[in-house]
Amino acid sequence: MKKQIASIKHINEVRGQTPHFNSILMIEPSSFGFNEETAANNFFQQQKEVDSPQENALKEFHDFVTILRSQDIAVLTVRDTRSPKTPDSIFPNNWISFHEGGRIVLYPMFAKNRRAERKQTVLDAVAKHIGVKETIDLTDFEASGKFLEGTGSMVLDRQHHLAYACLSPRTDADVLDIFCSKMGYQPVIFHAQDQQGNEIYHTNVLMCIADKYVVICLEAIRDEEERRSLREIFNKTGKEIIDISYHQMNHFCGNMLQVENRKGNQYLVMSTQAYNALSSEQRDRLSSYNPILHSQIDTIETLGGGSARCMMAEMYN
Repeated sequence: MKKQIASIKHINEVRGQTPHFNSILMIEPSSFGFNEETAANNFFQQQKEVDSPQENALKEFHDFVTILRSQDIAVLTVRDTRSPKTPDSIFPNNWISFHEGGRIVLYPMFAKNRRAERKQTVLDAVAKHIGVKETIDLTDFEASGKFLEGTGSMVLDRQHHLAYACLSPRTDADVLDIFCSKMGYQPVIFHAQDQQGNEIYHTNVLMCIADKYVVICLEAIRDEEERRSLREIFNKTGKEIIDISYHQMNHFCGNMLQVENRKGNQYLVMSTQAYNALSSEQRDRLSSYNPILHSQIDTIETLGGGSARCMMAEMYN
């Protein structure tokens, strides 16, 4: 990690205004279900018998959107097409991200059947909603077996231009460096394992960066120097550390997202499972910063191995 933190003393020099939050892109599923291809290294997925997974996921999706919109949070929903079949289309943040100046980034995906999620119907809807001035396409790395799955692989501190990433088969350091070079970010690379010693597939299941705090499972970062370095960075960027346990991470307490509504009021969004797994003290600490919104998405979490944050691709002007 030394290479990544060597320039941390320059954080205050590169810090700028956080891009203006616009809205959230969410994809209404049409073929949701357990994805065998992603299960190779997503150990949060559970292959259980679920009656009517598509119907359950669709209801959970609409209930979630309703909760967000009830707080005047702008949500752009796009209905997935039935063909090609894309069981994980409900998680758009892995293949596209949005940045200031009308820029979007397209990412190389590990699972071949997830690459089909990059549908023109979604891109057309995005272009009508915010206007796209530049597309940075990193998908050619799929041919060489190198992947970077958007804001699943990276957790972005947009104010300080830091890209946190735990390396895994889905998060390649070389592609991360190219993203950071093109977008003006500094990479902060570390390693994280679950309780069985498996590499954690996505950074956003173990940590969430907000404006004044970070929710993170520090025990998943087993290297003491990496933990110390991360604490130092959080301190320098003014983040209170809210540490969660392995048990809480496994219940998606790391998979949260801070969002804004049309009036600029901030909220912390998570699943009901994550909310229930937090201690009362942790909920109080988080609520002291932002009101918490949560929605029950049990089918999506169980079969998809992703949670609330994964369902939201935040859009910026």
